[in-house]
Amino acid sequence: MTKAGALVAVALLVAGCGSSGGSESGTLTVFAAASLTESFTALETAFESSHPGTDVKFNFAGSSALVQQLSNGASADVFASADQTNMDKAVQAGVIDGSPSVFATNRLAIAVAPGNPKGITSFADLAKDGLTVVVCAPQVPCGSATEKVERSTGVTLKPASEEQDVKQVLNKVQTGDADAGLVYVTDAASAAGKVDRVDFPEAAAAINSYPIAVVEDAPQSELAKQWVAFVLGEQGRTELRKAGFGAP
Repeated sequence: MTKAGALVAVALLVAGCGSSGGSESGTLTVFAAASLTESFTALETAFESSHPGTDVKFNFAGSSALVQQLSNGASADVFASADQTNMDKAVQAGVIDGSPSVFATNRLAIAVAPGNPKGITSFADLAKDGLTVVVCAPQVPCGSATEKVERSTGVTLKPASEEQDVKQVLNKVQTGDADAGLVYVTDAASAAGKVDRVDFPEAAAAINSYPIAVVEDAPQSELAKQWVAFVLGEQGRTELRKAGFGAP
């Protein structure tokens, strides 16, 4: 191909990538709460199949860390938070385009070693002496929810560590570094066989809503809108429900 021909081909490619129809393709970057890892990864395959040429890339982390990254100029197309508070911070920072939509809810559960060798049956049990308990840091949605339960029950925990996302809490229990950890029901379900789950009624006082939105100046704004619609649609709801999330 001549140099002139190559330049024409590049120009056509660029023009095609910028089209506004349903044929968008490219790399879609999704910043999402760590607790969405399994469900969003499952949705990735279906979305890419229906959007040929699209490659969905995820950045899973604590919602507070993701907001900080976006506020510091990180490039992304979509942000999905594990709570409204961190989405509000993103909106206030001017990094969100339009109005976020809540697509799921989640609640806390206690992850323990298989067989529950420490006999933990309630939230109050986590305050007993001799237990190594891990939680999320207060600025992380699962940590904020933990604090709400502490306030509503009058039970004060003395965690061995405060982790930056819920998967780190789960990992501490799985590896035996902790006797118990406060995670979401969805995370405990994702690790079935590696941890047991202890539900407690007080978790109902700290239900987290999960909002999703297109990021301001998203490189793939049209694809981003389509991903948001996909998550909010029937296929997204089905996958989230399968993972244990509640309806919005």
